[in-house]
Amino acid sequence: MSILKHLNYKNMLLADILKIVLPALLVFLAGYLAMARLLRNDADRRKGEIMLANQRISTPIRLQAYERLVLFLERISPESMIVRVNQPSMTAQNLQSALLSTIRAEWEHNPSQQLYVSNEAWELTHNAKGNMIKLINICADRIDPEAPSIVFSQKILELMVDAGAAPNEHCYR
Repeated sequence: MSILKHLNYKNMLLADILKIVLPALLVFLAGYLAMARLLRNDADRRKGEIMLANQRISTPIRLQAYERLVLFLERISPESMIVRVNQPSMTAQNLQSALLSTIRAEWEHNPSQQLYVSNEAWELTHNAKGNMIKLINICADRIDPEAPSIVFSQKILELMVDAGAAPNEHCYR
């Protein structure tokens, strides 16, 4: 009987230990899960605050970049450049050179804008620049280099009208 008492005592001791340890483990697990969720929510909240702060900083910069590209497109439009660059004493070759230099100079102010605009916007702007250069060179090939610059200007505008739009116009659509 002593063995049965001893085994019964051990079972009671084990049951008593389980009565204490099992609830403690459940409380620990519940606390751990609650803390993990609290920390995750706090991290998500902080991440959201950082993203919002970054947007407050980057949005004005992105808008300025788009404004710069619109200004660039406007400044390289044929009408705008011809009025700014053409001088009465210029030849067609001089005007061609001046127009190409103007486009390059305008472009040099804008490469950093690529960081802040979409790839599509950048590609459209880059293509508009290339198309404008092509338009100028095509017109230059079609007239005498020593012709007056006004003849060259008219040829550019005629070719642009024949094409139906300026090389930079598709960027605005």
